Amino acid sequence: MSEFIQSLPNWQPYGTPKYFGILILALLPIVIALFFRRRLPIYESLISVAFISLIFGGAKYQQFFALIFYLVWQVIIVFAYQTYRQKADNKWVFYFSVTISLLPLMIVKVMPAVLGVNSLLGFLGISYLTFRSVAMIMEMRDGELKAVTFWPFFRFMIFMPTISSGPIDRFRRFNDDYLNPPSRDVYLSMIEKAVWSLMLGAFYKFIMAHIFGDLLLPNAQQFALHAGGIFNWQTLLVMYAYGFYLFFDFAGYSLFAIGVSYLMGIKTPVNFNKPFIARDLKDFWNRWHMSLSFWFRDFVFMRLVYVIMKRKIFKNRNTTSSVAYLLNMTIMGFWHGVTWYYIAYGIFHGIGLIINDWWVRRKKTINKTRKKNGQPPLPDNKWTHALGIFITFNVVMLSLLLFSGFLDQLWFHHFPK
Repeated sequence: MSEFIQSLPNWQPYGTPKYFGILILALLPIVIALFFRRRLPIYESLISVAFISLIFGGAKYQQFFALIFYLVWQVIIVFAYQTYRQKADNKWVFYFSVTISLLPLMIVKVMPAVLGVNSLLGFLGISYLTFRSVAMIMEMRDGELKAVTFWPFFRFMIFMPTISSGPIDRFRRFNDDYLNPPSRDVYLSMIEKAVWSLMLGAFYKFIMAHIFGDLLLPNAQQFALHAGGIFNWQTLLVMYAYGFYLFFDFAGYSLFAIGVSYLMGIKTPVNFNKPFIARDLKDFWNRWHMSLSFWFRDFVFMRLVYVIMKRKIFKNRNTTSSVAYLLNMTIMGFWHGVTWYYIAYGIFHGIGLIINDWWVRRKKTINKTRKKNGQPPLPDNKWTHALGIFITFNVVMLSLLLFSGFLDQLWFHHFPK
């Protein structure tokens, strides 16, 4: 088995025209079946397994076995908790189940920071699979999932289009799509959207991300490092080049995943919605990596607010939401990696959201006072809207510069090996 996996080619998901060509040919039977509103469950699972094997083939064969171990681990945890939840509901059993479900991901994230080596448990996409399994445990606790069986769970976990880079789907939404194939007219519109997503994704990934990430960013980094200091104008070039590169690269991958999902009759949620025209940070997180931000909103932020209010830790509701924002975004920072710049990125956005909420409340108070005094409210027009977009865009770009890790190189000369 090991020799066979090592003999396979190692394909980067959505990395080359050859990959797309073979993938489209492999999907043709699924497309034809869906045209007649039928599923090919065995064939679809085989296609997912085959392409996942190619992702982890060759030099990355160890990741294939890490994936197998991880899936067995999650099957045991999820179904053990489901069996328990059908009989009882102890919060400590729930916390323990979530913790051990998260354990492989925590080991993968912490080991490089603590020991300086990558964990053998790591594989491409472990974060996105963890989001799927942890969400299922939480929804079982809430009573929203009650009778999950093995094959729907397995199908959801190994769904190939989104395994490496998201978007993050929810089990109930995914399973409803799978069990209810679209009508012919709906599927034809899905094919149209799939083609558009694949074309736009190719433009984003292979043209725009190449321009910003391969042509502009390396030169800007060299200029900035040569200039040195705490900050220099060349670092602004790095900031904008990296910010645009990250968006076009990640949005491109997301569009590829959405396009292939639609061809397979699954309406995977959109991940980006014009984030650089956001008027404030809250609006930004409703547009940027939406499946991630909504996951953290539903499964971290809202639960933090509930726990804080239930235990009456803070009397003030605004203090509660502020603490929850800070903790939520800090946890998101840790999720990206245990480095100071990822954690600082999370704290930066947590503080930014607190300031955002404070200003919204402050603005309402000011407008009420002005109304009582017979004065017009603070201006809210296209110019203030444009100002909000300008400020938010630059604040976000500054946070992405922090996220990039470049400041670690500039300040501490920690160059990647």
